[in-house]
Amino acid sequence: MKKKVEILAPAKNLVQGIAAINAGADAVYIGAPLFGARTNATNSVEDIAELVKYAHLFKAQVFVVINTILYDKELEACRKLIHELYDIKLDALIVQDMAIMEMDLPPIVIHASTQANNRDPKHVKFLKDAGMQRVVLARELNLDQIRDIAAETDVELEFFVSGALCVSFSGNCYMSIAGGERSANRGSCAQNCRLPYNLTDGNGTTLLTESHLLSIKDLDLSDQLPNLIEAGICSFKIEGRLKDIVYVKNNTSFLRKKLDSFLENNDSFQKASSGRTFYNFVPEMDRSFNRGYTDYFVNKRTEKIGNWDSPKSQGQLIGAITEIKANGYVIENHELLNNGDGLYFINEDGVADGVQINIIVNDIVVPNTFKNIAVGTVIYRNSDAEFNRIVEKENSAVRKIGVTLHFTETSTGFQLRAIDEDGHESVATLETEKEAAKSEESVIPNIKRNLSKTGNTPFIVDDIEVEFASNWFLPISKVNEVRRTVLEQLIDIRINEYHREEFQITKTDHPYPTEKLDFTFNVSNKLARAFYERHGVTEIEKAFELQWDPGKARVMTTKYCVKYELGKCARFQRATMGEKVVEPLTLKHGENEYKLKFNCKPCEMEIWEKDAELEFIDEDEQLDYVKKR
Repeated sequence: MKKKVEILAPAKNLVQGIAAINAGADAVYIGAPLFGARTNATNSVEDIAELVKYAHLFKAQVFVVINTILYDKELEACRKLIHELYDIKLDALIVQDMAIMEMDLPPIVIHASTQANNRDPKHVKFLKDAGMQRVVLARELNLDQIRDIAAETDVELEFFVSGALCVSFSGNCYMSIAGGERSANRGSCAQNCRLPYNLTDGNGTTLLTESHLLSIKDLDLSDQLPNLIEAGICSFKIEGRLKDIVYVKNNTSFLRKKLDSFLENNDSFQKASSGRTFYNFVPEMDRSFNRGYTDYFVNKRTEKIGNWDSPKSQGQLIGAITEIKANGYVIENHELLNNGDGLYFINEDGVADGVQINIIVNDIVVPNTFKNIAVGTVIYRNSDAEFNRIVEKENSAVRKIGVTLHFTETSTGFQLRAIDEDGHESVATLETEKEAAKSEESVIPNIKRNLSKTGNTPFIVDDIEVEFASNWFLPISKVNEVRRTVLEQLIDIRINEYHREEFQITKTDHPYPTEKLDFTFNVSNKLARAFYERHGVTEIEKAFELQWDPGKARVMTTKYCVKYELGKCARFQRATMGEKVVEPLTLKHGENEYKLKFNCKPCEMEIWEKDAELEFIDEDEQLDYVKKR
């Protein structure tokens, strides 16, 4: 039996969820009224119910994110919400807080959010044995690490393949609290990683000013889908519950085409939902929001991944400016541009800048407001007016389910039978006296022509069979009526016959991989504490939000490394790094100041508040290039 693989798209709201499904998503994930890690992307249970109904028509799934940490006073409200979501036939929950595993729940499938520290085989296997049906892996894993996890357990594995990257280990970023008392684990991330910082060394020398030192490029693993499938991934996730509809439709469509190309004539894997999408645009990921792209660490550390110029969208590379004249610019590949486009460039001060095109006349690109831009400056388009206009249209991506129609006569009239691509069947009868056609010309071609007109229904006719004993006359209105009836019935049949997977969580007591949990495990309530204690954990720190000691805390751990981005990594850039930087390196934005600590053996960077007392060990000593003192 072929294994299903899916494209999982974000849904900010009902409209974008439907758009993602139409664009080819096999599943969508969406926020509920409460407890989602994006407080600006909440939805009513009623809207989610509508999305579930639409998704199930195409055998696509809907997952709701309940991925914040919970406080004791919120536990009962969360439990009630989960029961409401189960009642509307939701397919699964995506959760971070283990308190949910302790609740009195209906038999609903639960996935472990990437916020839940899913980075090693033992932890992932534990979650599977506890009842999780899927685990969303940490984004910083490489292919070898994914293979190791897949070899340890048969749990479904999900992985981000597109969109913005969280620079920190997911669930372990506390800069929002330290910088302004907003908790990312409570849905209020302040995006501190996208701010400009000054970088100084241990001598107090300023190395960089107003640089977005923690901002990294966006993720694009579209060329890695076959490798990820081979490694054990079954769900390819697109980041972006706060992005616009153009981003959602464009990225979903692009990945749909990539995956379909791999699945064509594949003996081992198949698409996870039904129907096929017809596009009125050519999807290209660099034509919607992006900060430039990286494959992050999926192929290990191979390139610099920072985008220090700006956290804003860079967009699509167009070309360099070759000449300035008549209050406009001559730009390479200007024929790709349209009136109204937004252009992005780095100005002569090294700062990200932009202009909007007013008009293009005689190959000269004239902006609304002229800015002096040096010849040779590389131009990107970060807002594609014509592309946006096309993609925003409802018919830019239309999804249809294949059906075969069989039109036959009965003793009292006629019968139309519709069988869809999944084997669902609908029958409608037309009770009428039979009347022979006055013309000898066959009525069948005309009947077929009208039966094939499925219009705005979610169906497309792949084949029609008409079997009459005589050349019966039928008014076209009657043919249209029986076609409408049989297809309307088929919609209800598909939704009602949809099979939702269910799983009843039962309490287990198998040992947790470690007996001590620090604050990064985000234990913020009595149920989560009970869960870990039952699994053998003996020491449990409170979540950061409940014990923050201002000025002295570790606020982030990340695989991203400022030293590596500076070309000063003793492990990978030893031959070219030159003189070492003098530690500690310090980041400063306004009144907020942070120290950087580099752990070279695991290849990780830590960010600490300014008053933390830290021991800095020379990288050569860490890497055993010199004897330890």
